Amino acid sequence: MRLTEFWRRMNAHFGETYAESWARDYVLAPLGGRTVAQALADGESAKTVWRAVCQVEDVSPKLR
Repeated sequence: MRLTEFWRRMNAHFGETYAESWARDYVLAPLGGRTVAQALADGESAKTVWRAVCQVEDVSPKLR
């Protein structure tokens, strides 16, 4: 998954305003206690991070 597709899905799920804030502030256990922003900055793949988001959020099946 490309990073642009990751952010498209984040924006579709959370809304454009909240997606960035959520990615910066919400700590995810599946990412080892990191936020989305931290995991991406650490080099984690967008696909892995998206899967973690799907584990903790009720993401629409069409976005999974």
